[in-house]
Amino acid sequence: MLKEIVIAIQSFGEVNRFIREHKLRRWIIGPGIAYAVLFLISMYFFGKSATLVIDYLITTTGLGERLQQFQNSWIGFLFTFAGVILWILLLQFYFSLFKYIILIIGSPVFAYLSEKTRAILKNEEPVNIRENIRKDAWRGTKLVGRNLLWQTFFFFILLLLTLVPVVGWITPLIALFLECYYYGFSMFDYSFARQKTPLNESIEFAGEHKGLLMGNGLVFYLMHVAIGIGWVLAPAYAVIAANMSLYKVKNA
Repeated sequence: MLKEIVIAIQSFGEVNRFIREHKLRRWIIGPGIAYAVLFLISMYFFGKSATLVIDYLITTTGLGERLQQFQNSWIGFLFTFAGVILWILLLQFYFSLFKYIILIIGSPVFAYLSEKTRAILKNEEPVNIRENIRKDAWRGTKLVGRNLLWQTFFFFILLLLTLVPVVGWITPLIALFLECYYYGFSMFDYSFARQKTPLNESIEFAGEHKGLLMGNGLVFYLMHVAIGIGWVLAPAYAVIAANMSLYKVKNA
């Protein structure tokens, strides 16, 4: 798994040169700016709503009054820290919902970039994706629905774990790796869609190559640390890097 994570990360390092050499910038900047604006707006409101959810839970359960009694004790500290962990976990879940919406809306652009990258790597003429947009959109929607159900299931388990002192502190880290895996899954599936690979085989590949998927999703997340430019470049870079990683693994 570690070797595949390294391959995925290295592929991101080669994307910038690949885009420059093959003149793909116009397919990066426009959609990237739209993604960055939507990301900024969404995360602002998601952050607000996460705070409201936690405040509501504390008020309705009467937990706030009880915490006042332990304000200066270790118990108070543990519950306060658990509240912070819960807020981070909710924010991650909201981001996953935003991610799935973007994957559906941006599927035509992502599909084109995926096919263009595949054709360049294999020195072939790109397939006309316009004929398959509706079919690919339905495939992508099914995959998004499947992944969303699984992520929601795992999210509620992690949500319960946040109530366990100390053990619950690692839940955001677990949630992060789940996010990376499922986002990378969607990026790689664009390649499989272009190759007419059945969805069940795509799922099987994801199970056998978790490192590639996690590595792709991890760098995608880390690019958001570079506020502004990272947001613009992250989605398209993830699509292209996924194709490059898949090409390396198959050729190996």
